[in-house]
Amino acid sequence: MADATQETTYLTRAAYDRLSAELEQLKGPGRRDIAQQIEEARSEGDLKENGGYHAAKEEQGKMESRIQQLTTLLQNAEVGEEPPADDGVVEPGMVVTIEMFGDTETFLFGNREIADGDDLEVYSEKSPLGQAIDGHTRGETVAYEAPNGKQIDVKIVEVRPYDG
Repeated sequence: MADATQETTYLTRAAYDRLSAELEQLKGPGRRDIAQQIEEARSEGDLKENGGYHAAKEEQGKMESRIQQLTTLLQNAEVGEEPPADDGVVEPGMVVTIEMFGDTETFLFGNREIADGDDLEVYSEKSPLGQAIDGHTRGETVAYEAPNGKQIDVKIVEVRPYDG
């Protein structure tokens, strides 16, 4: 169930399961491994000049940050049981091709965690472009205000479910 103070994030079932497994690994074996590395480095003596100790503590900080990020993401996730319908509507979990300034660009619409290991660019539904195209359909042209204040027209060329 999503926390009312956090925004809901769409995740595919596969992404949710993968991230849940990563979280469990970090909270269990990951924490034990880093604690052991810190203890081994600590036993080497002077902590001020102990590079191994400082590296292990830095790694521990990164790991704890990732644990917090995953915990928040998973608590506030809306899990799609199946890919969104192929109905031409822009929504999280869709691959969208747009035309802007005469060029086309294709990207995954949603959270970057959906596209683990995929080279596909990801645009959040919370970004200015994402907010402008969300809920619109193939063939529509929408305008959005860029961060520099200019109005930009974007044509939605193609919308299809992400199959990654």
